[in-house]
Amino acid sequence: MRPKKTILCVDDNEQILSVRTFLLETRGYRVVAAHSAQEALTVLDQYLPGTLDLILCDLLMPQMDGNELVRRAKQLHPGLPAMIVSGTVNAFDRALHADVFLPKGASSPAEMIERIRVLVARKRGPKKAVPGPSQSASLGAFTHATAS
Repeated sequence: MRPKKTILCVDDNEQILSVRTFLLETRGYRVVAAHSAQEALTVLDQYLPGTLDLILCDLLMPQMDGNELVRRAKQLHPGLPAMIVSGTVNAFDRALHADVFLPKGASSPAEMIERIRVLVARKRGPKKAVPGPSQSASLGAFTHATAS
């Protein structure tokens, strides 16, 4: 079984956070829920870079908006994909620092899950070739030859 991907989900609305958490967990994701941008930054400090697979947050939150949170998250975790969701947005207020922006209500849960799947896959990058038995034997000989 492949390891679960971990998503940091941030929203100041308890009900929306709970629904998103449920939606993601039923699709096989591990969710770390945060009720504020400040709480999300604390979570980001606790995780090593590369261990989180996505940050999903609301755009409009008290104290710090989603754009600023994503900007700081990418400083702490370079390469971390980000998705911002918002219901009240003007065209020029859209998520400047996010990889994907979804307007609330304008996209279905299925579309959100598909966008998340694509972002998480992109973070993982191309599949690495796993050396077979003959390759690992020649690699071992090469390593031994170069070490001596």
